[in-house]
Amino acid sequence: MKNTSANKVLKTAIMAMLTAISIVSLYIIRLPLIPTASFLEYDAADIPVLIGSMLLGPVSGMVILLAVCLIQALTVSAASGWIGFLMHFIASGVFVLVSSIIYKHKKTTVGLIIGLVAGALAMTAVMIPLNLVFTGIFLGAGTKAVAKMLIPAIIPFNLMKAGINSAVTFAVYTPISGILKKYVKTEKK
Repeated sequence: MKNTSANKVLKTAIMAMLTAISIVSLYIIRLPLIPTASFLEYDAADIPVLIGSMLLGPVSGMVILLAVCLIQALTVSAASGWIGFLMHFIASGVFVLVSSIIYKHKKTTVGLIIGLVAGALAMTAVMIPLNLVFTGIFLGAGTKAVAKMLIPAIIPFNLMKAGINSAVTFAVYTPISGILKKYVKTEKK
């Protein structure tokens, strides 16, 4: 019983730490990747969330993501309101779920790579209809204007953002997971 309680406390502490790192990264790293669409800013917030979901499982990853999205919506990205919250939660949620579910069933380096690539592609695909609906509302430009931005700006941006976050997650997760797995029991298959 004592080990289970200690494991829950450690798991919760790791989730809180990853949430905090994600929020701090939002303040530090915000870069427009497509000059013609400067409203599309790269951020590294998904990296700690992905690390948490790979280490602790998809459910824990979604809890971390929900906390990050709520805090971001109330602070860093308050101007985007409920639209920003919804788009971030859905897009990153698809990325986190696809990546971590694949990795959960194939806990190897290849499984991690396949999960991250599949998650990045799934996120990019789900952002197409989300942008068509919500970006038009947010910018007040309408669906037709957003549709014209899909190929030259929105799709490449989402591929770059997810690709960068996947590459960094892969580079960081492998060394730190070996250390953290010694202390935390992860979700079972």
